[in-house]
Amino acid sequence: MQLVIFFLMILTHTYADYPALKAVLSEKGLRDVSQMMAVWIQNKLKSTEFPEVRGGVDIGIGTVNYVISNMQVVQCSMSGQSMEFKQGTGVSVEVSQLSLAITGSWATQFGIIHDGGSFDLAVYNININTLLGLGDEAGRLSITTISCSDDIGGVHIQFHGGASFFFEPFVSTFQGKISEMIHVRICPAIQQAISKLEMNLQKMPVSIPVDQYIYLSILFTSSPAVTDRSIELDIKGEFYSKSFPSEAPFSASAFDIKYAENYMLSLAASEFFVNSAAYAYLSSEVLQINITDNMIPKSFPFHLNTSQFGVFIPQLRTLYPNMEMQVLLYASKTPLFSFSSGVIDFQLPGAAKFSVVKPDGTLVPLFRLDVDSSFSGSALIDNKHLTGVFKMKNLTLTVGSSEIGDFKTAMLEQMLVIAVNRFVLPKLNAMVPNKTDLQRNTCSHHCFA
Repeated sequence: MQLVIFFLMILTHTYADYPALKAVLSEKGLRDVSQMMAVWIQNKLKSTEFPEVRGGVDIGIGTVNYVISNMQVVQCSMSGQSMEFKQGTGVSVEVSQLSLAITGSWATQFGIIHDGGSFDLAVYNININTLLGLGDEAGRLSITTISCSDDIGGVHIQFHGGASFFFEPFVSTFQGKISEMIHVRICPAIQQAISKLEMNLQKMPVSIPVDQYIYLSILFTSSPAVTDRSIELDIKGEFYSKSFPSEAPFSASAFDIKYAENYMLSLAASEFFVNSAAYAYLSSEVLQINITDNMIPKSFPFHLNTSQFGVFIPQLRTLYPNMEMQVLLYASKTPLFSFSSGVIDFQLPGAAKFSVVKPDGTLVPLFRLDVDSSFSGSALIDNKHLTGVFKMKNLTLTVGSSEIGDFKTAMLEQMLVIAVNRFVLPKLNAMVPNKTDLQRNTCSHHCFA
């Protein structure tokens, strides 16, 4: 039932042009859901409350009044259940050969004579057919019971205790009344449960917190699209900054998801999904880091001080001899990803503000370097393995502003290219080792569109 709840939690409506996430539940997935739905129906029937049955039987010399009470379902079983997609509507739920075992108490009164005992009731060959509609109401999912029907094959009752033999001639009368009582309560019990589920859906959150900085909107861009073999869910899939929520300055594009009948669930995401996350982090002002010399390993051949940087910027040695430096590294614009045929391209516009650290700890601004870089990589999921490798396509370094005069950046750029290729990329590629095992027994993963 958790799978059902998950999908119903995120079924809601918004008016964005295109979704950034798509999910398709196949017939194979629906078969597994039907098993959970069958358990859910059984649990609801087990908790159904039955009223007392009161009546009287004329025995010629008077009327024996009776009360049948404390009825409780103690066992529920079924031999078959199925769910089918109904195009443009929702899903049909069929339960067949359902059997109930019910216990209860009986009591009689004839004048001043009272008697009582217990009984066992078997209700068998119950068939239930329900059609559930999926739509939206005020921007959220609406799940309704369009139709519900049921029939009961038979009832058998046996009384115990007291003068229970007295009831045997009237068993058919009791069976008919109890059978009708159960019949008129099956569909209302299901409808009530569906109504309660819908009420709970209206209270479900429409966003998922990712971390302390951003959250993901799981509003739907349209109502669920139901065909005769699948249901497609179009999810907004946009990330927002918690502190400065705003729409991304770019739009989602249309894309399709391939139907995979061999998988329960197929998932696909567009470039907008990833890029909106990058924009949300940028808006949260977390795509930045202060780098000090003590963060650099001592074995590293280059350190943040004016003596070594003076090789590339001679005036540093004159203005600030033998002093430590500090760098504020940050993304100047939204990093952008693009995906095509298994290739990932990544553009990272950044900047680095350099300062000198005076003996009293105060910072003196020196210059800002603008860094435009792009990377490409390949990522492939094949036979439950993830493989990938990334490389640098381009890196350019220019002086954005300077408080110490002009200087050339060619040697700094060359050194930065070497550092990225030798230290950054190897660590990045090590995060996606060859033949990383993936579990795909229930889901199909599609490339980003």
